[in-house]
Amino acid sequence: MTTNQPVGITTPDGHLMRARWVRPVTPNPHKAAVIAIHDIFGYSDDIERIAQRLADNGYPVLVPDLYDLPNSKPLCVVKTLKAHETGKGKAFEQLEACRHWLLEQDEEPVEKIGVMGFCMGGRFAVLYAAQAPVQVVAPFYGGIPKDPEVLRGICPAVGGWGRTDKVYGSHGDRLASHLDTLGVPHDIKTYENVGHSYMNDHQGFVFKKMGPLPPMRSKFDATASEDSWERVLVFFEKVFSGEIQAAG
Repeated sequence: MTTNQPVGITTPDGHLMRARWVRPVTPNPHKAAVIAIHDIFGYSDDIERIAQRLADNGYPVLVPDLYDLPNSKPLCVVKTLKAHETGKGKAFEQLEACRHWLLEQDEEPVEKIGVMGFCMGGRFAVLYAAQAPVQVVAPFYGGIPKDPEVLRGICPAVGGWGRTDKVYGSHGDRLASHLDTLGVPHDIKTYENVGHSYMNDHQGFVFKKMGPLPPMRSKFDATASEDSWERVLVFFEKVFSGEIQAAG
């Protein structure tokens, strides 16, 4: 049975950030772990479900609560969203603290790290992977910068977007183009008949009732989600085994 426990991650300002540490029954042979980054709804049962899916496939997973900053909750959300737009700030310090924590903890042997993120977390994952020594990134339907140079140094990537999302639906094509320009191995797919958040299965009223409306058309799609999971797990295995390597 997997182990799911709360842990505290010390950030550079001394704050103890909430996180969940999900450990598999049988760890993968590559000593690889994953940081899973939540969407705009924050830490939820859904990101825990996603972490469990990764653990079921042999990956120890650390899930930080990026909204856990030493301020009032509304201010924390504002600061996190500002970092989301600027590409710098506390959120990136939090993710770097997570990477160090994974490498330093002694419960699981970890030498390689992947990052997976959704919506807001997808953009954080991409920007963080361009500045941190991680081995693979899996962004889903996050915003992608227009300038490919912002992503120079990024690791191999696997991810997905939904075409009917009128806000970010074209950003999968943008990321694929950037990665081609930069010579980075990738498997980026845009699903034609799904919208935003197709891998997230939130049960709350806002997501269920308001999400499917234009312009983002946010709705869980089981078929696209399963295809994405298959691509992620295959790509992760190829990267962590050394079959796929970063350019240069």
